Parts: sequence; C-alpha cells; structure tokens
Amino acid sequence: MATRTRLHVNVSAPDAVAPATRGLGAWLTRTAPVAARGEVTIAVVSDRRMRSLNRVFRGKDAVTDVLSFPIGAGVDNGPGADLLGDVVIAAGVAKRQAGEHGHALSTELKVLALHGLLHLLGFDHEADNGRMARTEARLRRKGGLPAGLIARAGRTRP
Repeated sequence: MATRTRLHVNVSAPDAVAPATRGLGAWLTRTAPVAARGEVTIAVVSDRRMRSLNRVFRGKDAVTDVLSFPIGAGVDNGPGADLLGDVVIAAGVAKRQAGEHGHALSTELKVLALHGLLHLLGFDHEADNGRMARTEARLRRKGGLPAGLIARAGRTRP
C-alpha cells in the first residue's frame, strides 16, 4: 500500500485576484493539521458564481464567503494521493471582508481557505460543540492569522 503524501494544495483564481493568492497553497500546507493528507483545490470565483453554487448546493439564494465540497474518504487520485475536495471562495466577498477587518486580501483568503479545509477534514462548527472553533484558533495562531472565521463571526468562542 502506498504511503499517503502530505497535503497538496492547488489554487485557481481570476487574474485580478491571482496576486493575492501567491503563496496561499504553501501557507495552507504548512498550517494545516499534521494529519491532513491528500489533494485540495481552492478556487476563487466571482460573487455571482458563488451565489449560484450556494443556491444549487445549499438552497440559499445569496452569496457566501466560502463553500467546501468534500470528495469523500478513500477516493484515489493515483499513487499516494487522496482527493479531499474543493474549497470555493467568493472574490468580492473576500475583498469586502478584508476591508472590514483591516487586513490584506491575501490574509482574508488564508482565513477562508483554512476554514474551508477544516470542513473538508470533517469538522462542523454548527454541530461539534466548539471542536472546529478550537482547532481553527490553534491553526490560525500557527499560521499567523489575526482571527479565525468562527471566532470573528461570534458563532462560538475558541
């Protein structure tokens, strides 16, 4: 049986956002939980596209900041790499949130990518009694982020 490699992150973004994504994949790989293994794609999309995805997959006709689409455990993408899934980030929402919180777009993309990755790994802040919030807080400190998405939203205290 092949040994699973560490996390591998692919990032796709429109030209206008691409400079802010530089280093995002490497940062997420360094910051992710040690047990995170497999391949993740992060796609930065327009707010319009994100609203459409949110409507189709969650039944909510509104733009949101980040969505996660787990592939499922055990999906093999060749020797040594499991597919974890996709994280989709709304570019316009990320820009607005960065401004609201007084940090760079690249920082906001990290906040959202980390949150999305945790969902791919099976965390659920709506049903886990704070487990995801605590993990997000620990990893955001490790990655040098000012605040995690859960703590910032006030949904629960890490």
